[in-house]
Amino acid sequence: MSATSPAAVIVLAAGAGTRMKSSTPKVLHTIAGRTLVHHALEAARQVAPERIVVVVRHERDQVAAHIADIAPEAVVADQDEIPGTGRAVHCALDAWDGPPASGTILVTSGDVPLIEGATLRALAEAHEQTGARVTVLSAHVDDPTGYGRVVRGEDGDVMAIVEEKDATNDQRQIVEINTGIYAFDAQVLGQALTELTTDNAAGEVYLTDVIAITRKAGGSVKAIVMDDPHTAEGVNDRAQLAHAAAHMNTTIVHAWMQAGVSVQDPATTWIDADVVLEPDVTILPGTQLCGSTRVASGAVVGPDTTLTDVQVGEAATVTRTHGSDSVIESGASVGPFAYLRPGTHLSSGAKIGTFVETKQATIGQGAKVPHLSYVGDADVAEGSNIGAGTIFVNYDGVAKHRTSVGKHVKIGSDNTLVAPVSVGDGAYTGAGAVIREDVPAGALAMNDSAQRIVEGWVRTRRPDTASAEAAAAADENEQVVSDMHADGEKEG
Repeated sequence: MSATSPAAVIVLAAGAGTRMKSSTPKVLHTIAGRTLVHHALEAARQVAPERIVVVVRHERDQVAAHIADIAPEAVVADQDEIPGTGRAVHCALDAWDGPPASGTILVTSGDVPLIEGATLRALAEAHEQTGARVTVLSAHVDDPTGYGRVVRGEDGDVMAIVEEKDATNDQRQIVEINTGIYAFDAQVLGQALTELTTDNAAGEVYLTDVIAITRKAGGSVKAIVMDDPHTAEGVNDRAQLAHAAAHMNTTIVHAWMQAGVSVQDPATTWIDADVVLEPDVTILPGTQLCGSTRVASGAVVGPDTTLTDVQVGEAATVTRTHGSDSVIESGASVGPFAYLRPGTHLSSGAKIGTFVETKQATIGQGAKVPHLSYVGDADVAEGSNIGAGTIFVNYDGVAKHRTSVGKHVKIGSDNTLVAPVSVGDGAYTGAGAVIREDVPAGALAMNDSAQRIVEGWVRTRRPDTASAEAAAAADENEQVVSDMHADGEKEG
């Protein structure tokens, strides 16, 4: 079995994560659009193991359901009431009907989201190349407080890993720490797990005790030191969660810039792990690209824009917009201050403008909704223009209904389209119209009620108000002007 194809990767995800102070299990907290355990599983997949086993306990059903959704190939193992990482790995092997006859088993954690598949591959390769029975992934840190210390012998091999609770004062000065990620010979691990006890300060079954057992049996234990210790940092509280998120985002943004994406302000740009960007995309400050968002070449997104699961076509522009589950085709423009709700499809060259909200709406090629409108459950065909302040009334209090606007239609300003209704190709509607019935192609639809004026209404119905005073002053001024004209005519 090759180093690139271990017998198994075991992901430990059974902990309660009490320091998170959350009703959500720790491993289900998210960074970069994925849960912590999802990141761990993606790293595990990259080493192409024969099998992946995830050990669960706290909020078991919730965590197991999530694993089944994101990694259906993984085996879920239940840890029993016996605490400790050693017991967790034992439960993983039991769920797999015992350890394999040979090969390498990698063990990692579900709360270490920054670990990369390349690092796990390097660990497996080093483990097999040296012929070690156990290989520890270690790191040198400035402050090792809280971590298990790697104790090496004169030959450089690992003598033991000592947890801080059990460490002597001299051992606490060691700055090489255990990351909690290991490579084991399968047979050695299976035998050593049967010898573990809870004889320690925490009363737990430590996986690290496998090292002492292996040494006692004459096996070699190695450690390889990580180049970047940050990638092996675990997440135990909200502060560490935010730190990990920031570190991952910096890595993601930098990678996209290296791939030809222009990011004007990396410090205010957030990009999820599953986002895909093409070269020559421009991202302006204050932009968040989330979920499975895709942005094609030449598009400009931002500033101050959040897109979740949105497809953006070539040379499109999206400015100060919040959108989700939508499609923006090539050359289209959105914003500023637009709200694209799920089901919006903006065709090529179309426009959704300022303070426009859309939902389950298709805007045809070159069609425009420029200002202050709501377009819900509607189809607007190519070349049509929706006047400012137009509302598509899609809900009758019981059910939603659709509106259809044909090609090259001109909807007047401040219209109300009461669904279900259709407006035929080339039709016009007057300003302020309420459209309740279908409009034939090429017709003009308007509401003909005449404007009514009641002279002196303010004086009689709103006396002693500022409006009445202003009206009286205007009347007086009009009378003065009228008198002046009359005097001029007499003199003439």
